[in-house]
Amino acid sequence: MLADDIIAAARACVETPFRHQGRQPGVALDCAGVAIQAARASGLSVADLVGYADRPKDAALEAALDAQPCLRRVPLPEMTAGDLLLMKFSGDPQHLAIHAGATLIHAYAQIRKVCEHDFTPEWRGRVVRAYRFVEAA
Repeated sequence: MLADDIIAAARACVETPFRHQGRQPGVALDCAGVAIQAARASGLSVADLVGYADRPKDAALEAALDAQPCLRRVPLPEMTAGDLLLMKFSGDPQHLAIHAGATLIHAYAQIRKVCEHDFTPEWRGRVVRAYRFVEAA
């Protein structure tokens, strides 16, 4: 099942150090890097962007996700394990995490590494969009 593959690939990145625009599992990843790695490891085609700001503005991150051939928006009440979550701390949405059921997997700048932790109500409140990984049509 694709969702299981996405979660397993994201889990394989846990403990990788955080670095903005990092793309090497075990060496350096950012939140987009985790999502890209999970998609590619699961056999999906994904377009990578370079040169983006560490705090995207003007819905730039959302637009980039909407343009991905391997992602489809799903209503928030329908988000489930294996989905990619777009999150907001303040201002424009600027963070990505993989929904892993009761947990989240993401590269978290505050702790300087990829981590997996409980998907608490506080974290649920940060989710503004959910995207499902899909095979290209």
